[in-house]
Amino acid sequence: MAELLKNFFLTLSNNRTLNAGAQKFGLKLGAQSVVAGTNIDEAIETIRHLNEQGIEATIDNLGEFVHDRAEATAAKEQILAVVEAIHASGVQSHISIKPSQVGLDIDYDFCLENVLEIAEKAYEYGIFINLDQENYSRLHPTFSILEAVHAKYPGIVGTVIQAYFHEAMDNLEKYSDYRLRIVKGAYKEPADVAYTDKADIDANYVKLLEYSLLHAKYTSVATHDHTIIAHIKKFVKEHDISNDKFEFQMLYGFRSDMQKELAKEGYHFTTYVPFGEDWYGYFMRRLAERPQNLALVTKQVFNKKTNTLLGLAAGAFLIGRLSKR
Repeated sequence: MAELLKNFFLTLSNNRTLNAGAQKFGLKLGAQSVVAGTNIDEAIETIRHLNEQGIEATIDNLGEFVHDRAEATAAKEQILAVVEAIHASGVQSHISIKPSQVGLDIDYDFCLENVLEIAEKAYEYGIFINLDQENYSRLHPTFSILEAVHAKYPGIVGTVIQAYFHEAMDNLEKYSDYRLRIVKGAYKEPADVAYTDKADIDANYVKLLEYSLLHAKYTSVATHDHTIIAHIKKFVKEHDISNDKFEFQMLYGFRSDMQKELAKEGYHFTTYVPFGEDWYGYFMRRLAERPQNLALVTKQVFNKKTNTLLGLAAGAFLIGRLSKR
């Protein structure tokens, strides 16, 4: 049942009609528990509050389904405004970019041009860029963009290694000189390119983390799993790995108490802070990632008092509340 519901929410995450409709609700139904507002000022204020607790941030201007050059250009300009805001405010934050949002699905060269423009401004201010990885069809084009940006602005860019891909270790070894965020993976992928069993994904995830901690330039351990976090804390101690070589990372609004606790323990900690009106796809993938909450959310999706879209927005509220348990 959990796998069925996971696939259900992943399918919904790719529905452009529901995505457009969900934006009409904004964050009125409680989605603000896991999205830091709809505009840059609200996001910066959230980051300032995190900084006060010893937590840094990576900020993501949410956006999905960009297939028009004008939309991609507008997204690029918004990201440039985020870079300016980080610099002007002095908050401790870097940025995360989805290549598809700035044109990857339109034209590779067009996307690269947009990313390089962002990288030029980020390089000027000393602000790190993380290229988020998306589904498998975008995996290698994103790596190509990574290499192109690094060639022009060395040290300013890193990316993500997704543990559910069979080739993840090969990619980790190839890009170990970059700052890397290690995640399990949040898209629906076929079995010929990705592990589909949770136990297999978890095992590969730990394997990748251990290799990255021993060999990579810098590792972001991106997980909410307290068992894995405990394992990594033990692993770095046993191998005498300096805190300057890694950080823990979680999503904004998820396990907030643990985030604060890890920061107080002296570990570097970064919170992934999404903002914007285009929150629907992001939420559906978060629902799919947390199967223990899916049954409860489904009760809100299909009920007599609300239509499906309103139910999904209410589900966003529930995941924010439940994720704090």
